[in-house]
Amino acid sequence: MTDTPDVPQKAPYKVELEAGKTYFWCACGKSQKQPFCDGSHKGTTFAPMKFTAEDSKTAFLCGCKHSAKSPFCDGSHKAL
Repeated sequence: MTDTPDVPQKAPYKVELEAGKTYFWCACGKSQKQPFCDGSHKGTTFAPMKFTAEDSKTAFLCGCKHSAKSPFCDGSHKAL
C-alpha cells in the first residue's frame, strides 16, 4: 500500500461548480470520474475531500493530486 496518489493527469480539470452544492474531490487518483470521487479509494489510505462551492463559477481542480491548495490546482503539476 502506498501513501502516494496516482496522477491521472498533469494538468487541472476545468469544471463548473454550482453555489451551495457539495462535491467530493478524488484524492487517490484512481477514480474513473475525475476529478470527482467514484469510491475507487476503498481499501487504500485515501479519502475524498468534501467541499461545498461558495459561488457558481468555473474552477480548476487539481488533476495531479499533489496541490497544497486541494481540491484546487496550485500549479504543483509543473514540478512532476
